[in-house]
Formats: sequence, C-alpha cells, structure tokens
Amino acid sequence: MPETDTERRLIAAGVELLAEGGTDALSLREIARRAGVSHGAPRRYFPTHRALLAAIAREGYRSLAALVRPTSGHDPRQAVLEMARQYVDFAQREPGMFALMFRHDLLTGGQMGLRDASTPLFGVLVEQLDRAAVPDPPVTAAALWAGVHGIAQLWQWGSMQVVTGSDDPGPLLAATVRAHLP
Repeated sequence: MPETDTERRLIAAGVELLAEGGTDALSLREIARRAGVSHGAPRRYFPTHRALLAAIAREGYRSLAALVRPTSGHDPRQAVLEMARQYVDFAQREPGMFALMFRHDLLTGGQMGLRDASTPLFGVLVEQLDRAAVPDPPVTAAALWAGVHGIAQLWQWGSMQVVTGSDDPGPLLAATVRAHLP
C-alpha cells in the first residue's frame, strides 16, 4: 500500500532526527513536531511507536542497498570487499540509522516491511559468494556479514582504532573477506 504524504513526512522527520540525535531523539512527539503534525498523528498512521521506527529503519536499508549493489562484471571477491567497505562507511556516516536498523525488536513480526527491505542485502552477498563458488554460500555469507558488522560496530566505538593503531578499516575488511573467500 503506498504511503500517504503524512506518513512520508513522519518518516522523513524521523530520519532527520536520527541523523541529528541518534535513536534517543526518536520520540513520537518530536517526530510529529518536526513533521508539522499534531502529536497524536503518528498513531493514526502507525499502530505503534515501534512500527514508525521500523518504517524509519526501512529507509536506512533502502539507502544501504543503493550503495552495496555490485555490478555482475566485477570479480566476486572484489565486489564483496567493496560491499564491505560501503557497509562500514555507511555505519560511520549514519551511526544512528545503523544502530536503529539492527534492533532485533523491530525485525520481529515483519514490522512495516522491514524484513522485506533487509533480506535483499543478504541475498546480494549470497549471490556474490555463489559466483565465487564457495561452499554453502548462505552460511558463509552469514559468517562474513557477522565479521563485517563486527568491524563496523567496533569501529564506531573506537575499539578497532585502539587495537590496530590505524584509522583505516580497509586491512581488516580485506582480511575478513580473504578468510571467507580464499
């Protein structure tokens, strides 16, 4: 079902607030104020606060999906490495959105099509691993994603910079990709 103008405004306001203040800034009242609607309006369009958060997170998945689309002509290993770099870059540029996108409570129950927006990203990774002829691409993709996500999260917290003494996650990403695509 297409979104109404008010739904789009509420989601856009939430995306803006998230970029400015992180997940703590996402109160229904503040989203409504920013969208220029009454404080009760979000409940008319989203059954719960969680549903509105899921709709906002869906925008993050759409943005991330636009970044991690490798072309079919690339070597799968290079394509996966580029996807990993884009993933970590996204986490650095959009820390609030990145945190919201991986809230398990929003993923359960198919809130606002969030699962439908998130699973194609995993499918792109599985396709690349299948092209690279790795055994059991879905399992390898899950392990690779866990590694890349861990690097992104630890990089956000500053932990990786401390232990590596570097401001460049590239070598860690390359090692992670090599470990799964020898």
